[in-house]
Amino acid sequence: MAIASETQPQDKTSSEVSAVEKRRWTLNDFDIGKPLGRGKFGHVYLAREKRSNHIVALKVLFKSQLQQSQVEHQLRREVEIQSHLRHPNILSLYGYFYDQKRVYLILEYAAKGEVYKELQKCKYFSERRAATYVASLARALIYCHGKHVIHRDIKPENLLIGAQSELKIADFGWSVHTFNRRRTMCGTLDYLPPEMVESVEHDASVDIWSLGILCYEFLYGVPPFEAKEHSDTYRRIVQVDLKFPPKPIVSSAAKDLIAQMLVKDSSQRLPLHKLLEQPWIVQNAEPSGVYKV
Repeated sequence: MAIASETQPQDKTSSEVSAVEKRRWTLNDFDIGKPLGRGKFGHVYLAREKRSNHIVALKVLFKSQLQQSQVEHQLRREVEIQSHLRHPNILSLYGYFYDQKRVYLILEYAAKGEVYKELQKCKYFSERRAATYVASLARALIYCHGKHVIHRDIKPENLLIGAQSELKIADFGWSVHTFNRRRTMCGTLDYLPPEMVESVEHDASVDIWSLGILCYEFLYGVPPFEAKEHSDTYRRIVQVDLKFPPKPIVSSAAKDLIAQMLVKDSSQRLPLHKLLEQPWIVQNAEPSGVYKV
């Protein structure tokens, strides 16, 4: 699999990152450490860039598996999009290289791990933690939308926690660079908005819907339209069959915010800049954007 050209690190925001020289990498440039995770197409390892001593996450993807699943185009798009995004709540992609069998992505290391695992451990988050995370994501998505990037797959599995406890969007596999409305169905079922389920045109407001689903899952521990059968989940999404269980106890202000995002008419969903002014966010989100884990 060939990728058009090798991406070198973008302008870095810290001296330790800028110490990584702009050049073509090989595996010999890195000391490989412990495995951080396993994905469908390969593994992620802790690594140290030898010249700069900078710690990174090295994502190793197998070309044969990418080709078998016909996702080479998706990977190219992911690399192209993520390598040009620089935001404190978006995981930086510093560059990539490849050999005969593998593609290597050089990523920012998020020291405190996966949001999904944290949520499993806690069962659900406090309103302060949920609001801080939702506000951080809203700011990151405002930035993405300003660059005509729709993420289309916001969910706990795609979020990491950095060394300072800041939230990071980590996976841009379903993201798209767009100036137009699109029809492709993608993402994860529980997080799909009605327009994607019904295969009608969608735009950046799909990310507002996903953020509403995420806020609900942060506070209740499960997504709102979950059902045993896929067909029932589809039906509940299309009907916006939104119910708030009595436990855990969640404030009416939080429920109001969720209801303002989970609106079938995409043009009526709460805009992200308005979300940041919403009372529940203002009262609960940490002003620093960091919830100390």
